[in-house]
Amino acid sequence: MTNQTITIATRNSPLALWQAKYAARLIEGYFPQIKTQLLPMSTKGDEILDKSLSKIGGKGLFLKELEQAMLAGKADIAVHSMKDVPADMPKDFVICSIFERHDVSDAFVSNDYNTIDELPQGAMIGTSSLRRQAQLLALRPDLRILPLRGNVQTRLQKLDDNGYDAIILATAGLERMSLDSRIKSKLKPKAWLPAVGQGAVGVECLANRIDLVDLMAELNHKATSKCVNAERAMNKLLNGSCSSAIGAYAELKKGSIEIQAVVCTPDGKTIIRQRVEDHDEEEAGLQLAFSLLAAGAAEILEQADD
Repeated sequence: MTNQTITIATRNSPLALWQAKYAARLIEGYFPQIKTQLLPMSTKGDEILDKSLSKIGGKGLFLKELEQAMLAGKADIAVHSMKDVPADMPKDFVICSIFERHDVSDAFVSNDYNTIDELPQGAMIGTSSLRRQAQLLALRPDLRILPLRGNVQTRLQKLDDNGYDAIILATAGLERMSLDSRIKSKLKPKAWLPAVGQGAVGVECLANRIDLVDLMAELNHKATSKCVNAERAMNKLLNGSCSSAIGAYAELKKGSIEIQAVVCTPDGKTIIRQRVEDHDEEEAGLQLAFSLLAAGAAEILEQADD
């Protein structure tokens, strides 16, 4: 590829633009002959904020318009937070690169309290994630969980407007937006499991664009990719979506992959946790999914689909 321009489709939220600019810097830094340009877009997932994702079509709503831009030839690649990418990709598209993972933890954000334990009885916590809700209620059944959607800045403003005692956000998003001063404490694995792919930024392109697949493979961070692919393999077999309370975290341990996950009922009363280790990331994810199903996760996931 000589003197080529790569057009990057991205959501137009501040965090998504940060991720796209980060990808652009990596591409131009590694391939001096290539220039990049951004194509910011609004997606249905960004526009409908008064309903939970599970009620309006799931995570794919953050990708559809970007994928249509690639199909129409208006964009070459799209950049996403991997936690927003459905486990089951549309057949015409592939994730061609995953960059080095940031902090995977969730962040406890409050103007008055430092930890979940400090919250008063019946405190109001903002999150629209069933995974976060379930893990919160498992720790503190007395908490009141209130819906909270929108970009990072919007969610923080809702906290500041006194609508909540605390909110839970991804640490990576806050730190990328230079808002880490808002973090009171981090909810870390293995006590608290993040979303599948949390903290990682990925690049999507058309599967038939072999030129881009080969090019972007050079920017793939192998360790991150192995871990995220293990988590996604598990999630795909479980058919996990934003209507399921699933948390997962994989890490490399002396050449093998250790992955653990939880499947929870939204009220946090039932939590199934399993852990496996394997040398192959796909196999590790599949083994974990089967282990979870054998331990009773199927019944929980069936209830989530009802």
